[in-house]
Amino acid sequence: MPELQKGLSEVVNKHIAAVGPSGIREFDQKISSIDGIVKLTLGEPDFNVPEHVKQAAIDSIKANKSHYSASRGIIELRQAISRYLKTKTNVDYDPNTEIVVTMGATEAIFSSLSSIINPGDKVIVPTPAFALYFPVVQVAGGELITIDTSEDGFVLTPEKLQKALDENGDSVKAIVLNYPSNPTGIEYTEDQLKALADIISKHHMFVLADEIYNELTYGVEHHSIASLLPDQTIVINGLSKSHAMTGYRIGYFAGPKDFVTNAAKMHGFAVTCPSNPAQYAALEALTNGLHDAEPMRQQYQKRRDYISKRLEAMGMEIALPQGAFYIFAKIPDTINETSVEFATDLAEHAKVGVVPGSAFGPGGQRYIRMSYAASDDAIKLAMDRMSTYLLDRV
Repeated sequence: MPELQKGLSEVVNKHIAAVGPSGIREFDQKISSIDGIVKLTLGEPDFNVPEHVKQAAIDSIKANKSHYSASRGIIELRQAISRYLKTKTNVDYDPNTEIVVTMGATEAIFSSLSSIINPGDKVIVPTPAFALYFPVVQVAGGELITIDTSEDGFVLTPEKLQKALDENGDSVKAIVLNYPSNPTGIEYTEDQLKALADIISKHHMFVLADEIYNELTYGVEHHSIASLLPDQTIVINGLSKSHAMTGYRIGYFAGPKDFVTNAAKMHGFAVTCPSNPAQYAALEALTNGLHDAEPMRQQYQKRRDYISKRLEAMGMEIALPQGAFYIFAKIPDTINETSVEFATDLAEHAKVGVVPGSAFGPGGQRYIRMSYAASDDAIKLAMDRMSTYLLDRV
């Protein structure tokens, strides 16, 4: 096994060296070796990709569509994304100049933020939040401004946003809004978005709207802030959650032409172009599979209702999710442990895997996140084990 040449260990991007690995995946890996553990850790749909979508990928391979595509993605897929976004955001995005197909929503986030952040620029992230936003900002040399929403129903209030902007001035270049939220499942209402948009519109800053869970809402309607701030919003979305296509790695971003022109460069430098079979599968999903998410959504809602009732019966406080497939549950006040300590003990003694809330930034320290993108049997077994575990501890 080769050893790094002496002195090369110090030849490293200092920004990347300063950030740690994903708290979600690091903890998941840490507990995965526990024999018999039931994991509710990762946001990985337990459904299969719809058959007609899989067939589209197969057909593209048989048709020898195996060469480089346009860097921004095949035009047919960008056209389908444009039509889809028109119905969801009420904004017309030009498929030629205002949409880029990416290697998952993760790359869309990376390419978007990396293309607008200069060293010292600040980015506001309401927390608890998907942990990826933090290192992407930091690696680009930016500064995170986190706003703890745990005392406000996990919703960013206009007052707290205004305070952050007053304190940081013109150095704020963007705000990240992810809704329905990972990890809380909380959705923003149209009125809540309007109140935030009124403030954001007065500042020269972007809104990165991560709407990857927009097809998975429960009893509420999803509203895109792009419909209110089309000239400032970068829409992030993809097929991973709506069509269980996590391994296909197809996402996209859309926004004003001038922004997309620069962000498309970052995308091209990073990945050249997306995979052809995955793109043709996504094209099929957005052409003939616009209702494919509905059976999954119904099943997720049943699981949400079941797991929330079980947790409440255990005395755990939760914010009832309005979307996505996560529950953010508060650790009982009688247990004086950090979220990492509690989640570790739960894994070791009850054989239930959850994610410590601290992985999602300020406001998550006394919480755990559970994914109900798992089988009904696994969820029931996990709840039974947790119930017994808490009876012994509370």
